Amino acid sequence: MRLKSGTDVRGAAIETAEGGPVTLTDEAVIDIARAFLVWCEKHLDIPANKLKLAVGRDSRLSGPRIAGALREALVPYGVTCFDCGLASTPSMFMATIDIPCDCAVQITASHHPFHRNGLKFFTKNGGLDSPELAEVLTLAGEGACPHKFEGGSWQESNHMEQYAAHLRELIEKGINAPNYYRPLEGFHITVDAGNGAGGFYVEKVLAPLGADISGSQFLEPDGSFPNHIPNPEDTEAMGFASRAVIESGADLGIIFDTDVDRAGVVDRHGREINRNRLVALASAIALEGAPGGTIVTDSITSDGLREYIEGTLRGRHHRFQRGYKNVINEALRLNGEGVNCPLAIETSGHAALRENYFLDDGAYLVTKIIIKLAELRREGRELEDMLSELREPAEALEVRIPILEQDFRSRGNEVIESLEAYSQEKGWQTAPDNREGIRVSFPAGEGEGWFLVRLSVHDPILPVNIESDVPGGTEVIRGKLLDFFISESRGLDISAL
Repeated sequence: MRLKSGTDVRGAAIETAEGGPVTLTDEAVIDIARAFLVWCEKHLDIPANKLKLAVGRDSRLSGPRIAGALREALVPYGVTCFDCGLASTPSMFMATIDIPCDCAVQITASHHPFHRNGLKFFTKNGGLDSPELAEVLTLAGEGACPHKFEGGSWQESNHMEQYAAHLRELIEKGINAPNYYRPLEGFHITVDAGNGAGGFYVEKVLAPLGADISGSQFLEPDGSFPNHIPNPEDTEAMGFASRAVIESGADLGIIFDTDVDRAGVVDRHGREINRNRLVALASAIALEGAPGGTIVTDSITSDGLREYIEGTLRGRHHRFQRGYKNVINEALRLNGEGVNCPLAIETSGHAALRENYFLDDGAYLVTKIIIKLAELRREGRELEDMLSELREPAEALEVRIPILEQDFRSRGNEVIESLEAYSQEKGWQTAPDNREGIRVSFPAGEGEGWFLVRLSVHDPILPVNIESDVPGGTEVIRGKLLDFFISESRGLDISAL
């Protein structure tokens, strides 16, 4: 269970110069993989010797070692394994549909440091949820393994070719250009893959469709990530993507995270379209096919985004909790209740469209954006025109307050309850749709903005997000919060605030 991180297995896979121990050992991988077979027997009703399973990995240096451990764990129990090699995380879910197979395992640790790695499990119903993964890890701790022991197989698969062909077909049909097979001729698009698994999008999607891909960078898979962290939320990484667009004169820039389940884009002026701007753009695209629909986002989206979704787009905004799986599950729940919900998206860049199995897929998202760009060009418009009515804050600030007590969840929830009581005493306006932590808004003269204090999904941290519509407003709101945290500082390191 120490390797559990939400819905993923994650741990140190390479010993660092600091001497930290390797926790994602071959033995751990083998135990977890065997336990997953037992879980599949129970929940999928498929014995191990009848199971078909795909394996993929991102560019991390420890990926081949871990793939070898999976082979050692799975093949002796009769599993038919498809080795997809270097692959994106979303493609591993799609393998359950395309190959087809019963389940899949992706070896990845997303944007985390090079020495870490992990496992992500999929069935035809999507990625395992946190309770499902907890059951697998509990079984692993008990040494569970299938009863039958017989030889399976490990065979190479070219599924990434099939996955890329699907994306090409989407663009061909979506753009419907006169030259059907080269619909991106005349478009200049740069891609920054951050030396992760996203380089395929240039070689197998954009170039065959006729796009000018000059200026693309860091396409070679290199698990040491020598150029920058492959993370669209990272300021330095987005700076690389923006400069590539400006220096090459491109129409659009794309940046992927390591395993391509997230993406950010850059407009022709080098301006970033990520976080609230990416949510707005994705919402505009999703609501075209679902007028009046509901967009589920995480909790830290801006007030201006709500105005854009509900005013400009005539949709509804359902602000939920942080955690990409949380927003996806909430969208699934709403659709199950009959609510028209075409998109679940987190400000980190995880975007899951209903039309694509509610799979968070960065490559699918940018494919939809490219199709929209082509449509706008025919109308004499650009991507930035779609965002002209999005009101953005004058200032934004994020502070992370470490919780020092061992039972950090209890202490964190206690602080949030105290802040709720404090806000009531002060007469502050709490958000009526508060679904995570506490969100408070302030009128003109008192900061003209809002704060959100919540408990981190995984870590002993209280993240504090502050936005204001006026210069200096975040400092005013920060000061109000500081007064509270000084009085409630037990077990907290409030120095960052």
